Amino acid sequence: MPEGQRSATAERSGDRPPRDHEDQSHDDTREQKDPPPQKHSRWPLIALGIAVVVAVIAGIFYWLATKDQMSTDDAYTDGRAVMIAPQVSGYVTKLAINDNQFVHQGDVLIELDDRQYKASRDQSAGQVAAMQAQLANAKVALEKERVTAPADLLAAQGQLDEAQAQLTQAQAEYKRQHTVDKEATTQQNVDKANAGLQQAQGQVEEARAKVQQANLVSQNVAQAEAQVAQLEGQLLQAKASLAQAEINLGYTKIVAPQDGWITKRNVELGDYAQTGTAVTSIVSPQIWITANFKETELDRMRPGQRVEIVVDAYPGLKLTGHVDSIQLGSGSRFSAFPAENATGNFVKIVQRVPVKILIDSGLDPKLPLPLGVSVDPTVYFK
Repeated sequence: MPEGQRSATAERSGDRPPRDHEDQSHDDTREQKDPPPQKHSRWPLIALGIAVVVAVIAGIFYWLATKDQMSTDDAYTDGRAVMIAPQVSGYVTKLAINDNQFVHQGDVLIELDDRQYKASRDQSAGQVAAMQAQLANAKVALEKERVTAPADLLAAQGQLDEAQAQLTQAQAEYKRQHTVDKEATTQQNVDKANAGLQQAQGQVEEARAKVQQANLVSQNVAQAEAQVAQLEGQLLQAKASLAQAEINLGYTKIVAPQDGWITKRNVELGDYAQTGTAVTSIVSPQIWITANFKETELDRMRPGQRVEIVVDAYPGLKLTGHVDSIQLGSGSRFSAFPAENATGNFVKIVQRVPVKILIDSGLDPKLPLPLGVSVDPTVYFK
């Protein structure tokens, strides 16, 4: 290029630096504004995938491990609690029990004041003795009646025969005195014959009446037998009263009907115990589990299946047992106010059915389980 043109071009461009220096400055500015892209790591995705696979595998193993078992936390220990109540009233004169004490069958628990019951027993015994004496007297009278009644009949018949003979003699004398010549007798003899006839006739009527009275032999014997039977019945009543008095006297000593632990004692020495009012309870050593499973969980549950039990109160106590029976009715069916489903406001609710589980092993005799404590039973279907 000619030197004149180069100078003009330089003048038009002013003081701008050379082209190469301008491009280099522009590239440096662009590099400061837009840093070069960095490569992203794939390890988080890999870790997430591994976690998902592990979770799926764990879920499969958990399902395989639990598909043949069923558990519930709606379960508790159950047993027999016998309510002890006096059958007679009286003041407590002896108290031989304490809270949570173990007693054996036949042990005397409480004694009541027995003085009035002893008096009733003695009175009944006296009535029995009196009735026995009356009965013995009636039996003697019956035997006597069986002998004397026929004899009285024979005697009455004999008296009738004698009276009839005297009547015949009187009639003959009467006829003689009235048929003879009046000069051959006297008026005194005639009057005497008349009186003798009337007297003989009266004696015959009296004898006949006695025969009729004595002829009731069977009736008189039956009357004596009825008297004996009546006294025998009264004697049975007196003996029954004596037996009841002895029973009431025995009731003044309250004994344990079975082995168990004294629970909920609410009687003290000197209290007046009322008939039928519970004074304590005895919890039987036999304990079982009542588990309320949902009705949808009973499909594969059968009696005899093995059960493992965890007690909330004693986490270290492991119990084993088996399903004994399934109640034939849900818990709501036997509640105080069973559900009325025949209404227009029915809402279906999953019901729970009590299952009785017997404990086979694991119980500690030194650590009895209270009734009503929570447990977690697991039933194994296989």
